[in-house]
Amino acid sequence: MSEEIGKSPLDQQESRDGFKELKHKKEFGISSWAINNKMTVFVITGIIILSGLMAYVTMAKESFPEVIIPQIFVSTPYPGNSPEDIETLITRPLEKELNSITGVDVIKSTSSQGFSVIDVKFDFKVSPADALRKVKDKVDIVKADPDFPDDLPAEPNVFEMNFSELIPVMNVNLSGDFSLEELEDYAELLEDRIEDLPQISKVDIKGVMDKEVRIELDPFAMEARQVGAVDIEGAIAQANMTISGGDLKVDNVNSSVRVVGEFTSVEEIGDVMVKSENQNNIYLREIATISFVEKDKESYAREYLNPVVSLDIIKRAGENLIQASAGINAILEAARANDLPDNLEVTVTNDQSDQTITMVGELENSIIFGVILVVGVLLFFLGLRNAAFVGIAIPLSMFMSFLILSSLGVTLNVMVLFSLVLALGMLVDNGIVVVENIYRLMDEGYSPIDAAKSGVGEVAWPIIASTATTLAAFVPLALWPGM
Repeated sequence: MSEEIGKSPLDQQESRDGFKELKHKKEFGISSWAINNKMTVFVITGIIILSGLMAYVTMAKESFPEVIIPQIFVSTPYPGNSPEDIETLITRPLEKELNSITGVDVIKSTSSQGFSVIDVKFDFKVSPADALRKVKDKVDIVKADPDFPDDLPAEPNVFEMNFSELIPVMNVNLSGDFSLEELEDYAELLEDRIEDLPQISKVDIKGVMDKEVRIELDPFAMEARQVGAVDIEGAIAQANMTISGGDLKVDNVNSSVRVVGEFTSVEEIGDVMVKSENQNNIYLREIATISFVEKDKESYAREYLNPVVSLDIIKRAGENLIQASAGINAILEAARANDLPDNLEVTVTNDQSDQTITMVGELENSIIFGVILVVGVLLFFLGLRNAAFVGIAIPLSMFMSFLILSSLGVTLNVMVLFSLVLALGMLVDNGIVVVENIYRLMDEGYSPIDAAKSGVGEVAWPIIASTATTLAAFVPLALWPGM
């Protein structure tokens, strides 16, 4: 009886093969199943490694995670009206209808000279797609109201807030001894090719002075001929029109017929007949000065204080920034070799992929260097066996994380990589506890199979509880509403 008192709390007896036998085993279901099915575990491990590598390679990489905000804007132009009129005619009817939408958090509006902007912020439980649909439905209801102005120059524009599609990921600048018209032609060539990339949402050309037709009316000539502004507007609208003439069957072949009446020159606009009375035709050129001039500048593009034509390239939300940058650079190289003149200077600025590649590379190196340091410290203090088992668990867990994150559509960004560094510490702690407990039972004379099963079973739930307490500190962050 005295010999039994000094033994382990687990009831023990000598087995025929020399190992102690555990009468009351504390096993954990998953680990015991893995020990009993070694070949299956090897296959699963190989699948996780290969799938994790493929997921890591194909994961979209960007600097920061995409922020999705259910925030909708309604902008309505109504030139020639004071802020008070805009408030009364446009903003208030829209606000009243939008306020009835379920899930709306805050509505803010701005009424300025000739323009109304309404900012509708939804609760984060509402998806941006649903928010956009609800706002569009309410705007359509307001437009159908007979009290709503029907002479708006454009329909109210309803659009959602999307940070990823507001900031260009790259600027391509064209400069050289060329006119702005020639630079614009080259920019439009690159624009068409870059927009064909699946990762690119749109390309905006900046620095080009657009042209417009300006008609300056002579009020004295109009008064003498008794012509009003409404007459001129209607005459121009009716003349600048292409009308379909239906189908014409010739030799058993149906051909579509249309009358092309769109203006192609300033002279054609001047020949528009505004009014005809007593066989006297009044033409627009007689009462107005018509010119083709540059529009007021809305954007400027400069490089080292020199005027250039610039392309602002917007990435599609959720796409791989590095792949987008590689595709754009390939298009530029092909265009330089085949389509663009040699003396045209093409430069790339504000390429966000450079920062992303550098940041991701540094964090990857930190993770790899951290794993090496962890294994080295374990090798020094706990020996080769413990260091080897814990060192194998670290990359395997990383690959499994990449596989799960990729299947959920999560991009590889600074938040994900820092969280992996944080999880690395918990993984090492738990691995040390499990391995040490297994070898403790083996040193006491138990067989490797029994030691592995009971070693994990004894500490499984304490480890799960300790890890859960660490994760619990981050639960409030996940539950916080809003930004």
